[in-house]
Amino acid sequence: MQVAEQRIQLAEAQAKAVATQDGPQLDFSADMERQKMSAEGLMGPFALNDPAAGTTGPWYTNGTFGLTAGWHLDIWGKNRAEVTARLGTVKARAAEREQTRQLLAGSVARLYWEWQTQAALNTVLQQIEKEQNTIIATDRQLYQNGITSSVEGVETDINASKTRQQLNDVAGKMKIIEARLNALTNHQTKSLKLKPVALPKVASQLPDELGYSLLARRADLQAAHWYVESSLSTIDAAKAAFYPDINLMAFLQQDALHLSDLFRHSAQQMGVTAGLTLPIFDSGRLNANLDIAKAESNLSIASYNKAVVEAVNDVARAASQVQTLAEKKPASGAN
Repeated sequence: MQVAEQRIQLAEAQAKAVATQDGPQLDFSADMERQKMSAEGLMGPFALNDPAAGTTGPWYTNGTFGLTAGWHLDIWGKNRAEVTARLGTVKARAAEREQTRQLLAGSVARLYWEWQTQAALNTVLQQIEKEQNTIIATDRQLYQNGITSSVEGVETDINASKTRQQLNDVAGKMKIIEARLNALTNHQTKSLKLKPVALPKVASQLPDELGYSLLARRADLQAAHWYVESSLSTIDAAKAAFYPDINLMAFLQQDALHLSDLFRHSAQQMGVTAGLTLPIFDSGRLNANLDIAKAESNLSIASYNKAVVEAVNDVARAASQVQTLAEKKPASGAN
C-alpha cells in the first residue's frame, strides 16, 4: 500500500509540474559586474576618461536589477494535453491503489477463513481422538479382565496415532496461516489472537444478470481505462508539438554603468518581446515522438482489451464454481 501511495504522489507532482507551464511566469533578477574596458575593442571609447564625452573609464561597475515576465501561449493545446495525460495517470494510479487494497483485503479474508476451516477440522479431530482414547481405554480394561485378546485393540491404536498426526499437521498449518496473516496486517510484533468461530452459511445463488456495467467497476479495468485515456492525450500533445510556439516576454529594469547612477529615473529600461518558433528540420525528432506516443497508446489499448477478456473469464469461472457447488449441495444433503 505504501508503494501505491507513493506512486500516486509522484503522478500528482508530475501533473502539477506540467500545469505550471501553462501560466505566466514572473522573475526578479539582480547582478553586478566590475570590468575594465579595452581601448582596442568595440567598446574602446568607454576606456577613456573623458567626462565631457560622458565616459569615465576604463573601470566600470555595472549594475542591473528588475522584473522579467514571460508567458508561453498554449494556442494549440500542447500543455493542456500533457496535463490531461498526467491527470489520467493519477487516476490510473489511484485505481491501482484500490486494486491493491482489494487484493490485500481478499488475501486477508481468504487466509482468515482458511484458518477457521483448519480450526473447525481441529475440533472434529479432537472429538475423534477423544472417542478413540475412550475405545482404547475400554479395550485395555477388557484385556486386563481377560475378556479380549491384545490383538483386537491394535487397529484402534493405529487409528489413534493417525489422528494425532493429523492434529499435529493441522496445528502446523494454523501457525503458518497465522504468521501470513500477521505479515499481511502488519502485526509482526503482536499476534492477532484468532479465535475459532462458526463457519458462515454461504449463499450460492447468483444474480439474474451479470452485466458489463458491473464488470467495468473493477479496479484493474478502471486503471487500464485511465492509462488508455492518458495515452490518447499524450498523442494530442505530440501532434501539437508540430505547430509553432508563441512566447510573450516583458521586462522592467534599472541598468547603469555605475552603481551611483543605478537608482536614477534615467537608468530605467523596459520592453515587450513576442517570439514565434516553428520547427522546420529536427532530424525526425517530432515524428519519432509521435510514433512513440502512438505505439504506447496501442499498447495501452491492447492491455485494456486483455484485462477485459481476463475479467470476463474470471467471472465466468467463478460463476461456474458457484453453480457447481450449488448442484452438489442438494446431493450431499440427500445422502
